[in-house]
Formats: sequence, C-alpha cells, structure tokens
Amino acid sequence: MKKVALFGPPASGKTTIARKLSSSLGLPHTNLDEILFTDAGVLPFDEFHAAAERITRGDSWVVEGNYSKLADVVWHRADVLVWLDLPLRLVVRRIVFRSLRQLAGLDTSAQAQRLTWKRAFFERRSLLRTAIRKYRHNRPRYARQVAETAALGVHVVRLRSGRQADAWLANALAGR
Repeated sequence: MKKVALFGPPASGKTTIARKLSSSLGLPHTNLDEILFTDAGVLPFDEFHAAAERITRGDSWVVEGNYSKLADVVWHRADVLVWLDLPLRLVVRRIVFRSLRQLAGLDTSAQAQRLTWKRAFFERRSLLRTAIRKYRHNRPRYARQVAETAALGVHVVRLRSGRQADAWLANALAGR
C-alpha cells in the first residue's frame, strides 16, 4: 500500500486516517482542500486538476478529499481507494461538533478561521445543509464511480461505520 486515496463526506475521518497512514507508513500526505482553497480564493478546476495530477505522479502518497471529479488522476492511480461511507446521522453529529469546536476557537485551521455561525449552520448553502444534500445526492454516483475504479484493478475499501474505519486502520498499520 503505497498510493492511498481517501474520500467521504465532511467530518467522516479522512484527515485523521490520512495523517495516521502517512505518519506510520512514511508516505507524503496531501489534503486536496488545502490545494483548492487558496488565500486568493478557489483555484480554477483546470489548475486544481493539474496540481492533483502532479502529486499523484509519485511512487507513494496519501491523498484525501471528497473530489470524485479528480478520479482519473487520484482514484485511478491509487493502490487502495478508501470510501468513508458513514451513516448520515454520524456525519451530521461530527459536523456539528467540529463546527462548534471551530467557532469556539479551539481549532485554528484555515477552515476554522473562515467559519461563522451563519456559514456553518444557517445559510442556504451552509456547511451542514450542503453536507446533507450532497450526502443524499452523491452516494449513488459514488457507488458507480467506485465500481469503475475497482474494475481498473484498484483495491476498494468501503467503510460504513466508525468501528469499521478504526478496525481497517489498525489492520492496515499492523500489516505494514
């Protein structure tokens, strides 16, 4: 396992798992959000795609992000594609707790610096509402895209609970 792509909805555990894999396996880690969202605004898609393509040219990497539009340069190049397909109720709970933590100033990440109460919960396109809408809308498409990726020979792991994710990570790290 030298090329690992992780995707799933916000607050599904992508960053936590990616960091642990990266650290334990000695693989470079990239969070695609950190590429897409710049100080100057959102990167145009062609530049975002090119940046992801450059990162995944390497022999080893861990890339995380919920960007199925990059499947051709991320998912299809991976040895392992991990889909964090957690239940909606768990995703919502995690988004709420993470947002509250960020709003309380307990998280100083770039994302936390941009978050407001309105943006987190109350806008029409709030983080919470968008996550719920995308969760319901994208899962059937993800299932098709993941099947296409598996048909290319990429090992696909679909994790449907926090327990499954913890067990898979422990097993992956034990088998290094």
